[in-house]
Amino acid sequence: CQFKLVLLGESAVGKSSLVLRFVKGQFHEYQESTIGAAFLTQTVCLDETTVKFEIWDTAGQERYHSLAPMYYRGAQAAIVVYDITNQDTFSRAKTWVKELQRQASPNIVIALAGNKADLAQKRAVETDEAQAYADENGLLFMETSAKTAMNVNDIFLAIAKKLPKT
Repeated sequence: CQFKLVLLGESAVGKSSLVLRFVKGQFHEYQESTIGAAFLTQTVCLDETTVKFEIWDTAGQERYHSLAPMYYRGAQAAIVVYDITNQDTFSRAKTWVKELQRQASPNIVIALAGNKADLAQKRAVETDEAQAYADENGLLFMETSAKTAMNVNDIFLAIAKKLPKT
């Protein structure tokens, strides 16, 4: 099965770092800002199926926002990423979720990723708050850390499990 997955979120929340960790098992302390979008693929094996993700990692800067629909159009899955140490990125993530619910495919699987969980001592967004928001909106939710690899593969696997295998 092949699925188009898009990553959305504010600039510098760690979208590219999550993808790099998932696809190549790498982490770079200083990741260049994405221009437009980057495309990568990765395959995960579930019990009876192999799922190939075609991943569009979009740029977070506001000036690229108008390009986003081009990437999430036809996407079966989306990961909306925020930085747990920055409340503004969580508010922005909610805006992305609303946009997806309004404009993306009606049965798109949306996951909310609270990234930078390794910086828990600087936390600005409580886990409970994000979990409650995810529950209200039917989203998958995990806190992740691209740096330590915490929950990175798990969030992609959880998405793969929720996608229809037909």
